[in-house]
Amino acid sequence: MTTLSFATSDASFGARLLPAEARVLYEALSFCSPTDATDAYLRLLLGAGQAVVDDLLERLGGRHEEPFDIRFRADELHVLLSALTNAATHFVRADGRFDPEAFHIRLGHFRQEFDALALAINNAAYLAYEAGTSGADPGAE
Repeated sequence: MTTLSFATSDASFGARLLPAEARVLYEALSFCSPTDATDAYLRLLLGAGQAVVDDLLERLGGRHEEPFDIRFRADELHVLLSALTNAATHFVRADGRFDPEAFHIRLGHFRQEFDALALAINNAAYLAYEAGTSGADPGAE
């Protein structure tokens, strides 16, 4: 199972991403933000406009061969979480069932990878929040 931990400072969250996690985040975000998307569409779907999306895509893109450290603002984590959870909705058939084959063919990953990373973001954010509100160091293990 994917696990992340966030160290908070200055209203941002630091994370160490595996290359595969960065690829999943990149694919989710690029899929949910087509090149002809308007800022209004992106704000509704992801919670931020094109500038934020483009910045995230640039930071997550490229060939990451090793785990790497990256910082996210809370609004950026919201965008990533929205993209991860939204992608699957585009692959629901007329009968209401999810089409895992179409999802995998189009995105190059299994839905479980998207769901696991969304859950890891939720859990890490919750733990960072809990540590921050209890007076403990949010970066401590």
